[in-house]
Amino acid sequence: MKKEYEKYYEQFGLNVVYYRKRQRLTQLQLAELADVDRSHISAIELGKVGVSFDVIFKLCEVLQITPKELFDFRD
Repeated sequence: MKKEYEKYYEQFGLNVVYYRKRQRLTQLQLAELADVDRSHISAIELGKVGVSFDVIFKLCEVLQITPKELFDFRD
C-alpha cells in the first residue's frame, strides 16, 4: 500500500466498523456471513489491507448498504 493512500484505507476500515456495529455484528459474525476470515475483517477495519471488489460487494450485501456508502469518507 502506498503511503499517500493510508488514510483512505483507514477511513474505509472505519466505515466497515461503523456499518458492522450498526447491524450489531461481531467481526466473527461478519466474517462468517461474508465468507472471509475474521483476521481479514480485522485487517480491513484497521486499514492494513486492500479489499477486492468481490469482498466489497459481499460486505455491502451483508451490511445492507451500497458500495458508495462504504466509500463515503467523513472528515
